[in-house]
Amino acid sequence: MSEQEARALEDLLFDFREMIEQARMMPMSASVLVNRDEALAIVEDALASMPEELRRARWLLKERDEFLAEAQRDAGVIVDAARTQAERMVERTEIAREARRTAEQVIADAEADARRLTHEAEDFIDARLLTFEETLEKTLVAVRRGRDRLQPDVDPPGGPDTEADAASAEREFFDQDEA
Repeated sequence: MSEQEARALEDLLFDFREMIEQARMMPMSASVLVNRDEALAIVEDALASMPEELRRARWLLKERDEFLAEAQRDAGVIVDAARTQAERMVERTEIAREARRTAEQVIADAEADARRLTHEAEDFIDARLLTFEETLEKTLVAVRRGRDRLQPDVDPPGGPDTEADAASAEREFFDQDEA
């Protein structure tokens, strides 16, 4: 703004002030009567004589205000999105924890069932083996009885016939201490 433009604007503002100061007072009021056309003409001249830098500065201020408003809206959207994402992450974390707890419980139950089934299987097998053992023992007894029946009687019923047979049987036995 040049010095001349500043002086012209200042003169217009002084004229406007003087117009208001010299205006007639309204009865019983602090208000004054001002000629509307004259006041508007001074204001229009003042606006027209405003330097271009001042207009650009006002435009920049308006742009700044719009930019700040848009930035605040964007920031609100970003904060809302961040909150939503954080809530989802917390929810996922809770779901993951619950899934881990459930998985651990399922594993513990499965291990307990496996131990129980192993013990039941061992008991069943032991019972079957015991039955098999008893059957084998009975079979072995029956086999021994059968074999005993098949053995020929070597001794006549009543024992050795004579003492001579007993003595001859003793002689056949070699005792190395006597030799």
